[in-house]
Amino acid sequence: MRSVVSSDEWLERIAGIRQWARRGERAPHKPLLLLYAMGRLQRTGSTEMTYVEAEPVLAELLRDFGPPGRSSSPAYPFHHLQTDGLWTVTSPGGGDLGSSSSQLRRACAVGRLSPDLETALRTDARLLVLSARFLLDANFPDSLHPDICSLVGLDLEAVEVQAVRERAASLRRRDPQFRDAVLVAYEYRCAMCGYDGRLGTEAVGLDAAHVRWWAFEGPDTVDNALCLCSFHHKLLDRGVVGIGDDHTVDVSARFVGRGRAAEVFVHELLGKPLHEPQRGHALPALDHVHWHRGQVFSAPARKSA
Repeated sequence: MRSVVSSDEWLERIAGIRQWARRGERAPHKPLLLLYAMGRLQRTGSTEMTYVEAEPVLAELLRDFGPPGRSSSPAYPFHHLQTDGLWTVTSPGGGDLGSSSSQLRRACAVGRLSPDLETALRTDARLLVLSARFLLDANFPDSLHPDICSLVGLDLEAVEVQAVRERAASLRRRDPQFRDAVLVAYEYRCAMCGYDGRLGTEAVGLDAAHVRWWAFEGPDTVDNALCLCSFHHKLLDRGVVGIGDDHTVDVSARFVGRGRAAEVFVHELLGKPLHEPQRGHALPALDHVHWHRGQVFSAPARKSA
């Protein structure tokens, strides 16, 4: 008799997927496919998809949320996730499907989560939310979670998740004082644009932004952080803006914005020095700056006038 896999065991298997790793470089291919499959399950009741259906969505996910400047084929996770025992790929004709996009298209390849995992996720909404939250937290900063969920069609707010997120985060605890420490260090002012809004005595629209993402061993320390307004936090995490070795602001040459708002809030930042934290605190350490430049910033940077 086949043993039943518990929810905790499924979570351990999902947490243990094999991802290519070297010197902190990102490889979110398999997590993005899993999130797309979970969104499809939530929307349709099934994770089954042809490669032809999945290819454009996976390509968009990898382009928008994968490492910048690196060619990533949707065929890679579609084929290789099978090795983790969570995913199956079949073809009407059977035989060797191959691992390239052209081979998968030619074979009319069909992928889906393993039947037992799909059943477990379908019958246990908390497991689906817990698994999705783990994949998001382990691979992306919070600021990108809504965009990813929107693209894959996941509605995680449909289920109460607070206890679930606490369980998912238990492998590595965040410092609850991190935000306060960063905002105090920068005197409640965006290090890029100088925004310092308050509502009464409370700072509003200001975040403690990791330079090296927490999901990639970025510490909860001031020298791995900037106090940023919510807008520039999002642009930092999407790779629109970055940080030079001299702690001036870089702007991606790939960013296009022709209106006055884009000029004021993005283009005019190019080459400007970051606002420094108060004495006793350091600007972001260069090893974290270099990680962001290699793994997040959408190179090349615009040239200063």
